Amino acid sequence: MHFLSRRLVMPNDLNYANSLFGGRALEWIDEEAAIYAICQLETNCLVTKHIGAISFESAAFQGDVVEFGLATKKVGRTSITITCLVRNKITKKSICLADDIVFVKVDSQTRQPIPHGKTLEQLTKQAEAEMNSLND
Repeated sequence: MHFLSRRLVMPNDLNYANSLFGGRALEWIDEEAAIYAICQLETNCLVTKHIGAISFESAAFQGDVVEFGLATKKVGRTSITITCLVRNKITKKSICLADDIVFVKVDSQTRQPIPHGKTLEQLTKQAEAEMNSLND
């Protein structure tokens, strides 16, 4: 799992208990996972089909920096399934895990599912190459 994106928890992100609102965390997860899927499949014609199990494990508070770890779990003919872990950047404590986030490639006109032409092996190699280029 690679942690590539971070957010600062701001006052507008808090719930009544002054911790990160779960709905805001889910919004961020959907956006981060979508960006990840777009980069993996090299298309922005994707829709969120499903978000599976979501587990809130600890709180985040105003001023915390949270980071998003994303990994490809499965690749179908028209879909990609992703796991997203949100954790505190400083303490590394897990805040939220969202598993089985499924995106489907769709035709821009008909909005019907279409093949994306990628395999898990291809995407794994692509991700490794991207990570190596970040370290250059």
